[in-house]
Amino acid sequence: MTKKIYAIGGIHGQKAMLDQALDLIHADGGPDAEIVFLGDYVDRGPDSRAVIETLIAGQEAGRNWTFIMGNHDRMFTRFVRDGAEHDPRISSGLSWLNRRMGGEATLQSYNIGGGNGPSFLHPSGGGLETLVSYGIASGDFDPAQLVALARQSVPKHHLEFIEKLPLTYQTDDLIFVHAGLKMERPLEWQDPEDLLWIREGFLESRIDYGKLIVHGHTALDQPQHYGNRVNLDGGAGYGNPLIPAVFERRQCWLLTKDGRVPLTAG
Repeated sequence: MTKKIYAIGGIHGQKAMLDQALDLIHADGGPDAEIVFLGDYVDRGPDSRAVIETLIAGQEAGRNWTFIMGNHDRMFTRFVRDGAEHDPRISSGLSWLNRRMGGEATLQSYNIGGGNGPSFLHPSGGGLETLVSYGIASGDFDPAQLVALARQSVPKHHLEFIEKLPLTYQTDDLIFVHAGLKMERPLEWQDPEDLLWIREGFLESRIDYGKLIVHGHTALDQPQHYGNRVNLDGGAGYGNPLIPAVFERRQCWLLTKDGRVPLTAG
């Protein structure tokens, strides 16, 4: 029997969608199904905390689940640990707390909310958007106070779970990664920053890497197959459905309430 392996793209705080995706996988593959999660568990959606708790619970229960780190997950941990609002790979200079990035929604899921939210000093001339104050139900916090509150509110084991995650996972036929690869480099020579952030040079490549690359990171309206890669980020962070996939060698199907739908290269 051909081995089946399931994958779920960016969840982005959508706990209800995650539950539905897990139900679809259970219906197709049973309770012991092997699942690879492609990162971006937090930000934008309403319940990042519950998503992380669900993943940790599955890990602790001994589920055959593999988790890959996403760029949003790392931004979350770096803010709580170090107060870092920015990442050099965000060319716009937006703060992680900007609603477009989704950090505000993540903090709200940890009960840091109820007020006016973030106020920013907006950049000019290519600078960085910088937090000035953050209003929650109990008052306005300056950046240092907000970071201290986040450290009190976010369980340490949530941060440790994310910080220990690998950046890739592979089988005989598949490579799972959050963002993508430099297609001219072997896997062991990849820059970790590319694995978390890459778009340019990867998305347009038609090079066959030898294994089918399964990734997320770049949001689409629905998952797509490009021949050498499959992008499973169907835009759940923006309210689109979270659609899981199943792979048998390099063949791919999307899972729906009506069963499998083949996903083939267009």
